[in-house]
Amino acid sequence: MPKPFQYRSGSLIYFQGDPADKIYILQNGKVSLVYQDIETGEDIRDPVQPGEFFGVKSALGRYPREENAITLSDTTVMAFTVQEFEAVAMANTRIIMKMLKVFSNQMRRVHKQVSRLMAKEESSPADGLFNLGEYYLKHKRYSQAKHVFSRYLTYYPSGKHALQASKNLQTAEQSMSRYSDGKGPSVAISASSEAAPDTAANSNEDPSELFGEANSFAFQGRYQDAFMKFKLLVDMQVSPEWTAKASFGIGRCMFLMNKYEDSLKFISNMLTQHPKHPNLPDAMFIMGQCNDKLGKKDQAAAFYKKIISMNSESDAAAKAKQALSALGA
Repeated sequence: MPKPFQYRSGSLIYFQGDPADKIYILQNGKVSLVYQDIETGEDIRDPVQPGEFFGVKSALGRYPREENAITLSDTTVMAFTVQEFEAVAMANTRIIMKMLKVFSNQMRRVHKQVSRLMAKEESSPADGLFNLGEYYLKHKRYSQAKHVFSRYLTYYPSGKHALQASKNLQTAEQSMSRYSDGKGPSVAISASSEAAPDTAANSNEDPSELFGEANSFAFQGRYQDAFMKFKLLVDMQVSPEWTAKASFGIGRCMFLMNKYEDSLKFISNMLTQHPKHPNLPDAMFIMGQCNDKLGKKDQAAAFYKKIISMNSESDAAAKAKQALSALGA
């Protein structure tokens, strides 16, 4: 039988990347489904109306959740197993029609986004983003260059332009601090980033030593150097284990460099690709910390509560409880 569940405001019903074994119907309260726009990478928030189902596609398709489901007020939902939902749907065609209407709206929105992407330059999105950053840097629009190169490193940390993007980001930050937008000497732009050496192919470094160096740099507060070492380890693609460890290091460095939004997006993407990441609790804790730094207290509390619910006796849960207490939640 379906079971009712009650959540306080700011709770996380499920997290992006979670296994999908339940389908929910909102009885009362407010729920928002949060996912990333495929074109801009910005967060999209879809409100769920009372009486509507959510979590249907991933549960029926047997794949991990594609979005976060967050309560915006005290909320009650009914949770169905897939078998229970199928039985209810077969007995009530109105449910099927309502689902088709919701899916139709979602597909129409995705179609529009894909059409806009296809109408742009034929070059890859990564190339286009990098070229845009170099255009801004060349024309001394340092704040825009910072934003674009930061986004590039968030979405394409192993991309062919990543090394140059990191250097350009440092140049933009230093120029912005020293001269401000539109001022200062001309900035030299690389003739072609495609000619840059493939660091992964040319590197013979031992992964354990490289990982140790990256952690040492992070301990010394040299976060940009640590970032580049972790990135090199990801590029080497030695094994899924080393790639996962280094990817977590990249997200952590972004947080330590006070790039909270970039860290959030990178770690979210990382966990979407690796829902069983070995550093999952610690990664979620950093996401909570990022939200806290950005003033999003409810979202931060939701991540801390999720960590505690996973294993209340773990070290990550102890940190989450302390952080939750500091929020007064």
